[in-house]
Amino acid sequence: MSEGKRLVVLGAQESGVGAARLAKRRGLDVFVSDAGTIKPDYRAVLVQEGIAFEEGGHSAARVLEADEIVKSPGIPDTAALVRAAHDKGIAVISEIELAWRYCKGQVVGITGSNGKTTTTMLTHHILQRAGFDVAVGGNVGKSFAGLIADGDNDWYVLELSSFQLDGIRDFRPRVAMLLNITPDHLERYGHSMERYTASKFRIAMNQGDGDHFIHGADDPVIAAWMSGHTVKPRRWPFSIERHVPEGACLKDDDTLQITTNQTTFDMSIQELALQGRHNLYNSMAAGIAARLLDIRNEVVRESLSDFQNVEHRLERVANVNGVEFINDSKATNVNSAWYALESMRRPVIWIAGGEEHGNDYAQLVPLVKQKVKAIVCLGKDNSRIKEIFGGLVKDFVETTNAQHAVQAGYALAEEGDTVLLSPACKSFDLFENYEDRGRAFKAAVRAL
Repeated sequence: MSEGKRLVVLGAQESGVGAARLAKRRGLDVFVSDAGTIKPDYRAVLVQEGIAFEEGGHSAARVLEADEIVKSPGIPDTAALVRAAHDKGIAVISEIELAWRYCKGQVVGITGSNGKTTTTMLTHHILQRAGFDVAVGGNVGKSFAGLIADGDNDWYVLELSSFQLDGIRDFRPRVAMLLNITPDHLERYGHSMERYTASKFRIAMNQGDGDHFIHGADDPVIAAWMSGHTVKPRRWPFSIERHVPEGACLKDDDTLQITTNQTTFDMSIQELALQGRHNLYNSMAAGIAARLLDIRNEVVRESLSDFQNVEHRLERVANVNGVEFINDSKATNVNSAWYALESMRRPVIWIAGGEEHGNDYAQLVPLVKQKVKAIVCLGKDNSRIKEIFGGLVKDFVETTNAQHAVQAGYALAEEGDTVLLSPACKSFDLFENYEDRGRAFKAAVRAL
C-alpha cells in the first residue's frame, strides 16, 4: 500500500493502535474508529502520534472511504461494517498482514488452541539466550505492527490466533508451529470445526519448500486435515505416543529426543522447567525450532531447563501452610483445564467456572474422579458444572468473587493439597478478562 493511501483501522486496543502507529510512520493517511470507549493509555498514544480517531461508534461513510481496512481480531467478519466493506470491494486485512509488508526480519509463528503463549515465550527465551536479535509479540504482549513501528529486528517470535490468521494474505513465517486443535471460539466459525481447523492451517498457506512446519503428530484433528490437504513446507512432527524419525519424540519414556538434519539432541524430561504432558509438547515444539535454527545443544538444554512460565498459566503463586496455590486463569476452555488437571500430582481443590458457551465437560470427568477432592465455583451461573461434577466430589461451594473462592479453597484444603484456579471458562461474567481474574486470585491468596 503506497504512501497517501487511506487506511482505516477498526478497533483501538493493542492490535489496532499498533497498526495505526505503523501506518502513520510509513506515510499512510490513517484513521482509527472504535465502537466503544478507547482506553486512556491507547487514546494518549493516538493523540501523541497525531492520529485521527473516533470512539463510541463508527462513522460508516468515513470508514467506507478507505482504500483498505485493518480489522482488529476481536471484530468478527459478520459485523455489519465489515460486510459493507467487502460489498464495496474494500480489502479487509489483519494487523499481522499490515506488519508483514514492512517486516525486514524473519518470523517464527506459533498457533494452536492451547499452549501457544507458553511456547511463544519459551521459543523467544531460547533465541534470546542464543544471542539472536529477536522480538516477541503478536497475540501476546506487543502487537506485531507495534514492534515493526518501533524498529527492525532480525527475528520475530509471534503468537498467532485464528482471528489474526483469518486476515492474512501474504504473511509467510520462516518457521510455523501448529501445536494442537480443539474446539474453541466456534461461534466465530458458524460452529464448524472444519472452518476453525482451516483457519489454524492458514499459518502455513504461504510457506514454501525452504520453510518449516512444526506440528503436533498426536492431535487427531491435525492428522485428519493433513491426510486430505497438501502442506508445502518441510514437516517436523512431535509426539509423545510414538517414535518419529525426524522431529521430536520420547525415548524410553523419560528422554526428550529431537532429530533434525541427521543430528540428535537428548534431554531428560526431569530436567525440563515445564512439567506435565502438555508442557512436554510445548518444549518439543520450541526445541525443534531451536535446532532448525542451528542453536547449540547446550543453549537449548539450558533454556529448556531454566525457563519461567508466563503469568496466569500454571503459575505457582504461594505455598500457605503446606497448601499450594496455582493460578491457571488463562485456561478459558475445557481443553486447557484438562491439561492443568492432568499435570497435577497432589490432591486438588479445583476453582472453576465463569462464562461458558456449551462447554463439553465430559472429558474432564475421569480426571476429576481421580484428582479432585472439592470444587469451588467462581461464576454467576454454575448450574452445568454442578450438574456434571457435583456428585463426584465431597464438597461443592459456589462463590462470586475471587476472595471468597480462595478462602473457600483454603478452608477445604489440607497440608499437601493444591488449590488450582483453572476455570475452563471465559471470565467476562465477573471480570474484565482472564488477566483480571488471575490478578484477583493472586491478591486473595496473598491476603490469606
